[in-house]
Amino acid sequence: MSPNIVALLPEYILTIVGVLIMLAEPLLPPGASRKPLGWLAILGTLGAGFASWYQLHLGTITAFSNSIQIDAFSVFFHLLISAIVLVTLLISLDYFEGNASHSGEYFALVIFSAVGMMLMTCATELLVIFVGLEISSIATYIMCGFRKGSAAGSEASIKYFLLGSFATAFFLYGIALAFGATGSTSIAAIAQGLATTTTPRMAFLALAMILIGLGFKVSAAPFHVWTPDVYQGAPSPVVGYMSTAPKAAAFAVLLRITFSAFGPMEHRWAVLLWILAALSMTVGNLGALLQRDVKRMLAYSSIAHAGYILVAFTALRGDGIAAACFYTASYAAMQIGAFAVITQVTGYNEQIRTTDDYTGLGLRRPILAAFLALFLISLIGIPFTGGFFGKFYVFSAAIHANHVWLAVIGLLNSGVACFYYLRLLVALYSRPVTETAQPTEGRSLSVPAGVGLTLAAAATLVLGILPGHFLNLAQRASASTQTAPAPTAAAPVVISQQ
Repeated sequence: MSPNIVALLPEYILTIVGVLIMLAEPLLPPGASRKPLGWLAILGTLGAGFASWYQLHLGTITAFSNSIQIDAFSVFFHLLISAIVLVTLLISLDYFEGNASHSGEYFALVIFSAVGMMLMTCATELLVIFVGLEISSIATYIMCGFRKGSAAGSEASIKYFLLGSFATAFFLYGIALAFGATGSTSIAAIAQGLATTTTPRMAFLALAMILIGLGFKVSAAPFHVWTPDVYQGAPSPVVGYMSTAPKAAAFAVLLRITFSAFGPMEHRWAVLLWILAALSMTVGNLGALLQRDVKRMLAYSSIAHAGYILVAFTALRGDGIAAACFYTASYAAMQIGAFAVITQVTGYNEQIRTTDDYTGLGLRRPILAAFLALFLISLIGIPFTGGFFGKFYVFSAAIHANHVWLAVIGLLNSGVACFYYLRLLVALYSRPVTETAQPTEGRSLSVPAGVGLTLAAAATLVLGILPGHFLNLAQRASASTQTAPAPTAAAPVVISQQ
């Protein structure tokens, strides 16, 4: 099989499935269920996941004139993105049923956005990363406004599109400056050029522009202003998806760019990321303290967790990359699980919004309340959950790199976060003060949604109790992020066995 096919096999599978869904959707009668299209998307996602697992056993694959590199690092994020997409599709099967006749398009958009994110994580050429970023972003912009009858949803989509386009312009301008400073847009060639460059200021400015663009995608302060409004207005399953998968892909790109392309300038960008990490943790947690809307609270919480992941960027290369990979996986499991519960509780109309609306949920819907309690406990960082081990790993890596004060700031912020997470947790198992009618809740828990919740809960527990296998995979991902071979005019396309 051609290396060009093997290298992008998961993307090819997802692209074919997405096209099939788009072709089949108009052929279905107007009132017919779109669930079969959702199941087709689920089968395609499973196929992409198995293809990524197959790539893991092939060693390092370079293709398309060395602009694509498949290694343990890219496979780690391919598997993570596949898992997030799978859970998202499972909890979305019944969400749009009977409410949106165009739900088949939603499944295709999820698939196409995953293609873009997977392309981002395996690209070693900045322009290819940009193409993947745009494929992912455009699909996400549309999904944010998928509830056409919701003014808040339309507002969220417009805000996300306008600010996202602005941030993408910074990213593209950073690529142009990197080319001006080093004469290439290849990650390997940039690293080689920086070793002998006479324009370090232009190179640092290029990295700063790139950080602005990616900082928007990961909701890092001060590039976070879009997050609360978009999370509040977008459909809950979309929020669970966009707060995990695009963030994982953006962090993968950021790891490659900082540690590989701009590795020779680590003494400069490490200070900048130190500041961004401290600012994101503080702004996110303090902002969440003031929120009563649950989705807005989790939006500010996601800003804080972006800060926790950025702490890993200030650590030593080996520890930092592995810690960032592991924490990203842990965060994805508990965050998408929390929004899966919110999706089931609020339903399509999302009338249940505030912490008070969740009062007594443990009495009315004990299974959903138990799931949400588990995810909140993990978000806090209580032992035997993925959140605890992720924070332990990140802060340990920072201390090992002598960034003790940053670890202290992170620990203090974790203490602040306990307040707003516990406030919601207490409300779940409290009796309502009055007997007034509760807002209309979502439909009963379906089998696909139950499977999705179970997968997220199992991942949260396994990452906290038996993290060994995932740690090994994260460490393999860290070890494989060596600088890719620089492209040449006649660069061979090879598969090298490790």
